[in-house]
Amino acid sequence: MTPTITAFERSPDRGRGLARDMRVRWALEEVRQPYEVRLVSFAAMKEPAHRALHPFGQIPTYEEGDLVLFESGAIVFHIAQCHAGLLPDDASARARAITWMFAAVNTIEPPILDLQTTVLLERDQSWYRERLPVVENRIHDRLGQLSDRLGDADWLDGGFSAGDLMMVAVLLRLKPSGMLDRYPSLSAYVARGEARPAYQRAFAAQLAVFTGQSPAGG
Repeated sequence: MTPTITAFERSPDRGRGLARDMRVRWALEEVRQPYEVRLVSFAAMKEPAHRALHPFGQIPTYEEGDLVLFESGAIVFHIAQCHAGLLPDDASARARAITWMFAAVNTIEPPILDLQTTVLLERDQSWYRERLPVVENRIHDRLGQLSDRLGDADWLDGGFSAGDLMMVAVLLRLKPSGMLDRYPSLSAYVARGEARPAYQRAFAAQLAVFTGQSPAGG
């Protein structure tokens, strides 16, 4: 059965691949699983029909028969479990890849989101200039730790996995800030992720929504 995912009808990222449906699109492309996309407006996201799929009124959601999922990390994990290519066969390597998925969304992403909130919503506050360096330093701490762990390896733990997919997707949110430039190994790591054919197909599909072309993927 072909799954259906939801995506922004008009994404705030203007087609730059930062909306969270991109992570799901990328995972589906990696495992060569066709999918359909249902575009949702900001108003529709708050309506009961969408909240029945996503209780917090966000995107993406994932529907496959009677199965309905929300949260991009959980959806990518499900895809990786059901299709070969995103998780290693070895049990220990598989567990480590899953650990990196959690690290991406629980350790690396929160300070990055904090920075975006600070810049977008708190710039006019009297304490903005004092708060901004604190937030940026938290990110640099994490980036330094991640860079040290990655070293000169191509991927976080052997071959490319769902852990790398989630980590690259999170790090991409920093590209506009230029903060990744201080970490050549991480910049190269992100570039390797972007160069993957599956990422390119997913990016093109998401960008097509913004440019008014066909939003379908797979």
